[in-house]
Amino acid sequence: MSAFTGTGRLTRLALRRDRIRLGIWIFGTPLLGYALAASVAGVYPDEAARHGYATTSASSLVARAFNGPIAGTDLGAVVVAETYATLAVLVALLSTFAVVRHTRQNEETGRAELLGASVVGRYALLTAALLVVVGVNLLAAALLAVVFAGAGLPLAGSVAAAAAIGGVGVAFTGVAAVTAQLTVTSRGANALAAAAVGLSFLLRAAGDVFGEQSADGTRVESAWPSWLSPMGWGNQVRAYTGERWWTLALPVALLIAAVALAYALAQRRDLGAGLLAARRGPGRAATWLLSPAGLAWRLQRGTLLGWAIGVGVLGISMGVAADEFNAMIAENPAAAEAIAAMGGGAELVDAYLAAMLGLYALAIGAYVVQALLRVRADEADGVLEAVLATAVSRGRWLGTQVAAALLGATALLLLGGITTGIGYGLVDGDPVGKALALCGAAALRLPALLVVAGVVTALFGLLPRWSVALSWAALMVFLLLGQLGAVLELPQGALDLSPYTHVPAAPAVDPTALPLLVLVAVAAALLTTGAAAFRRRDTPR
Repeated sequence: MSAFTGTGRLTRLALRRDRIRLGIWIFGTPLLGYALAASVAGVYPDEAARHGYATTSASSLVARAFNGPIAGTDLGAVVVAETYATLAVLVALLSTFAVVRHTRQNEETGRAELLGASVVGRYALLTAALLVVVGVNLLAAALLAVVFAGAGLPLAGSVAAAAAIGGVGVAFTGVAAVTAQLTVTSRGANALAAAAVGLSFLLRAAGDVFGEQSADGTRVESAWPSWLSPMGWGNQVRAYTGERWWTLALPVALLIAAVALAYALAQRRDLGAGLLAARRGPGRAATWLLSPAGLAWRLQRGTLLGWAIGVGVLGISMGVAADEFNAMIAENPAAAEAIAAMGGGAELVDAYLAAMLGLYALAIGAYVVQALLRVRADEADGVLEAVLATAVSRGRWLGTQVAAALLGATALLLLGGITTGIGYGLVDGDPVGKALALCGAAALRLPALLVVAGVVTALFGLLPRWSVALSWAALMVFLLLGQLGAVLELPQGALDLSPYTHVPAAPAVDPTALPLLVLVAVAAALLTTGAAAFRRRDTPR
């Protein structure tokens, strides 16, 4: 028996287990790419508008840090500048989570030991995960190239842009293969992989900030830190502007090196163990851990802290960039119209701030989904049965989990408003006043998050086996409808399906109470439905 015996069967098993998740990934990424490309093409329809965007982006340190370097005035170059960072981060995280799920999580839950009792080689489980994730990245990249070309962009550039994004996923597939060998838990492996994604983004941002602007002001040549980052490699492909195809060999080289290292590390450890020693906990648990609320806080605090750091940094950056962004799009009527449509107001800075608060609410919706889906993981792993064997009732346990998720989401939402206000106030001269005003405006987005929590809870109660895939799919639909629907001029009936559509776009417009009350009522109905269904069904199911 070789070290790879059983790889084919384990690959089919992984595809069978994740067929819904992988399908959403394969088709959702190109769909998001098409929506972003179409919106960019509508905002910058002619050479003059794109030239204004290119010169402003090339001279803006904030635009360089968040979007990456602009490579010219062609439509494709603008599309890459506006879409690459979002799609690259998305595929990087999806790749790392998928690899850890089919490696370290299988060891943590005991599945790997059960599989190892049959005729399975030492490297088969890891190899199967790598084959699945690399294959999904390649397939999603191929479809992304098709939709970019279908949006009217040149074929060669579309292939290069899609390959650059797929290359990011391939590179971080290898990174996750290594982190899965280091820690005892899947949470630790995911945290290390996410830290690698964050470091890669920061290196790319530093390289682009310190890059050189071309003489005509429409291009940026990245500095050396970008070449240390897998995300930076994708920018160096230069899709649509004289493609540098050889750059695509870099993520492949990283994958090969990382996989070789992962195999070597796997050879040196026992099944279920990690190469990093697990930190010993205290001899006695704290008293507050005896309650469901205390346990929920203990389980969520690390995730909440990470989200808080990200939201805080993003809020300060977006606030500081408000005046700069105002100047950037003031000369572009199409861009100003798009921001007004997203922000809901005619005052450009207020519309920009409203659009940013809307983006925060969408992102924090992902936190709500992530936090609430823990209940399904606890049920599937048998943790719930142990909890319910005590004096804790089903209703109390589920209510505590929902309350913890919503309290965390509220804190993140208010933090986003406060930090954005502080950042804008540092430029405008009134940080306290702006922070208070945007804190109140951010709080108005909370009813939309209540609906997101209601959808997840209802799916958990009614369709537990499908709740994970359907919850993320629902959030993706809300994202597309709530944030891009107005730009894409979708019918109002479609836009109304998203709870974010009904939230008043403060501070750009004055809020009204009726839509918020309706959202709260819908959320209450969904939460009640989910709780009632959970009380009546078997666990686990």
